[in-house]
Amino acid sequence: MNFYPDIYAQSIFTINYEKLLQRGIKCLLFDLDNTCIPYLKKQPTKKLKDEFDKLTEMGFHVIIFSNSPKKRLEPFKKELNVDCCYKAGKPRKKKFLKILKMYNYSLSEAAIIGDQLVTDIYGGNRVGITTILVNPISNIDMPFTKIHRFIEKIEIKKMNKRGIFSIGEYYD
Repeated sequence: MNFYPDIYAQSIFTINYEKLLQRGIKCLLFDLDNTCIPYLKKQPTKKLKDEFDKLTEMGFHVIIFSNSPKKRLEPFKKELNVDCCYKAGKPRKKKFLKILKMYNYSLSEAAIIGDQLVTDIYGGNRVGITTILVNPISNIDMPFTKIHRFIEKIEIKKMNKRGIFSIGEYYD
């Protein structure tokens, strides 16, 4: 199932990261916009910085993995002290595989965390890494994301009909 997330959490702050460590996950690929911060924000929050610091202390390699350009990601890379992959091309496989190879992680050691089924979850599922869906922080999206949200609604409706996924019913 291309759009079905392995884990569904309310936000990046409610994910059970201990469980991810137990599963052997070492690398966390975070989408940026509407996953970590609202799309229109240009700086990370203290809460996000604290969370990424905590995850790094736990032993995770945190990477912002975004379709946004380098200019958008640079302030976050600098202030959060994490690695970044800009223009990731999600849901295409190429950059997923490139990043995992570059940092020497196997598919079973990586997870993608994002707010979109069409880019984050579908992309991660295509590659074969753990996929974690979170609710979008804001309902303000980039213009082309509106197309993804339309497709997402259709896919959620299909999964809901089959009784396998429902918005607000979280699982890990």
